[in-house]
Amino acid sequence: MAWDEWERLKSSAAERDSAKMQLNGLPPEDRPNAGSASGGFLKVDQQDLAAIGNEAFKLYNRLWKEARVTSTDSAASDLSGQGFALGGALSHVSLRWDKQLGSVMDACALISNHMDFTQNAHAGDEIFIERHVSSIQTLDSGFDDDWAKAGKPNEIYKPDPKAKKD
Repeated sequence: MAWDEWERLKSSAAERDSAKMQLNGLPPEDRPNAGSASGGFLKVDQQDLAAIGNEAFKLYNRLWKEARVTSTDSAASDLSGQGFALGGALSHVSLRWDKQLGSVMDACALISNHMDFTQNAHAGDEIFIERHVSSIQTLDSGFDDDWAKAGKPNEIYKPDPKAKKD
């Protein structure tokens, strides 16, 4: 294919689908931190976190009740005692199953506990951020030249009329 033909095909494709074609990019509204009011904000819903933690807790309990296999240990001992190589293999599989089951159950417990912790941590973070931002706003208003008209006192520094005077 000649270079001129390639350039001609590219330009005709661009003319036909100029609004539809986007390579290696996202629309501005889908980019994180793009400055739009709808995107880039972390939102944690306490009900969602509680539901995830609850499901992990239920799964942990079901695994404890239904996934443990205790009868294989005695069967493996009996088979090994009778000289069957299958007894050793069954014992090996049983030990691996218990180890893997323990890992899955630990993960479920970790998820459940982490969701409880996350709920409390986000609530505390929210209070901290609100206090920090409100103190910055108060400080900024004291330095804002346009806060009060020239020659007028800044409202932020007026004494509180409800405060008792000694």
